Amino acid sequence: MAHTHSPDAETDIACAMAHGEVEARTGERRLVAVFASPVATQLVHLAAHVGFECMVLDPAGDLEGVRSVRTAAEAGIDEHTDVVVTDHDRAELGDVLAAVLRTPARWVGVMGSPRHTAPHIAALQERGVPEDQIARVHRPIGLDIGSRAPAEIAVSTVAGLLAARSGRAGGTYRA
Repeated sequence: MAHTHSPDAETDIACAMAHGEVEARTGERRLVAVFASPVATQLVHLAAHVGFECMVLDPAGDLEGVRSVRTAAEAGIDEHTDVVVTDHDRAELGDVLAAVLRTPARWVGVMGSPRHTAPHIAALQERGVPEDQIARVHRPIGLDIGSRAPAEIAVSTVAGLLAARSGRAGGTYRA
């Protein structure tokens, strides 16, 4: 069944994209998930479906089926790249995050509950990372939807990244 538009909607590119009439332009969306983890698995899967070029940065291992690199330099992080640390308990957290903060990443976040101390702060301070760079790190990540399971965290995170890229707060629509 063909979709019909109101006269005003005919010029609305978002409506045309939603109905598959024109290809959705995603721009240069890149996502680097730091550390191979169950959340990283779900995150790169979902992000790829909404137009992100995805990879995993993990100094110690690969994530099956996903391009994996060992260093921030290998990841080629640029101003179009969002970086999400998916395991805040890894010993390499400080070193990897310090390297990421030396890049022009568009957005950097570390997964973790706001009810617990953020381990990345002390790890970065120990490495002499300036406070203004530490302040670039978002924690918690994603939209507050009560997510706990890896797939829920991925949905929340990708939705938050899309909202941030669109300059939106990421809440519900208000009439």
